[in-house]
Amino acid sequence: MLSLLFEVFMMTKKKTAWISLAIILVALIIDQVIKVWVKTHMCLGDSFIITDWFHITFIENNGMAWGMTFFNKLVLSLFRIVAIVLIGYYLIGRIKVGVRLRYIVFLSLVLAGAIGNMIDSMFYGLVFSASSPYYVAYTVPFGSGYQSFLMGKVVDMFSFPLFSTTLPEWLPLCGGKQFSFFDPIFNFADSCVTVGTLCLLLFCRPELATLGNSDSNRKVATPADAGNMNGEGYNTSNEKKTEV
Repeated sequence: MLSLLFEVFMMTKKKTAWISLAIILVALIIDQVIKVWVKTHMCLGDSFIITDWFHITFIENNGMAWGMTFFNKLVLSLFRIVAIVLIGYYLIGRIKVGVRLRYIVFLSLVLAGAIGNMIDSMFYGLVFSASSPYYVAYTVPFGSGYQSFLMGKVVDMFSFPLFSTTLPEWLPLCGGKQFSFFDPIFNFADSCVTVGTLCLLLFCRPELATLGNSDSNRKVATPADAGNMNGEGYNTSNEKKTEV
């Protein structure tokens, strides 16, 4: 997928292709550096308290983002691969069409996050020993790790317990129990997916409105485009500007 993006950049020379590739590579490097450090320096369940509301807590999970689990691990890994391929080809298509830069940036973040967690599932079981509460995991010869291909566990570490309280006794079912926000532990890749998705929903409604339309291969008209068509700041040269 990354090689396809590079080929698109070489063929089209579009700045957006280079920006997309850079975002994906930088996000993947940050994600994997954090995960490898945590896995090889912390026992499973260890926690470093950075502040009262920010902890580094090492857990592993078989599931999707935020530690959720809905499917068998192999099914989930295959689903991830399909999702990555679809998002990647869609991103390449948007780059070729020439949509706004912000749309490419946010899509690139989502793709980077999906690939980051997929790397864990694909390779961590092959190159690391199993993590344990009693000892730190270590690298092993390729293929002799704790799991087979596509079956590795995803490393999570970011915890934000912003506040904690005891629920009132009168509440049904959960009264008197301890409640804390925010409980899920996640990683940098999860953050990329979440931030990218939220930004798409908030700032890219014109592009999202064309999803599924037969004319979706055409560039989405924006207010700036409308101004150009009315003669306001119209550029008569053949040079194209990247819309942000």
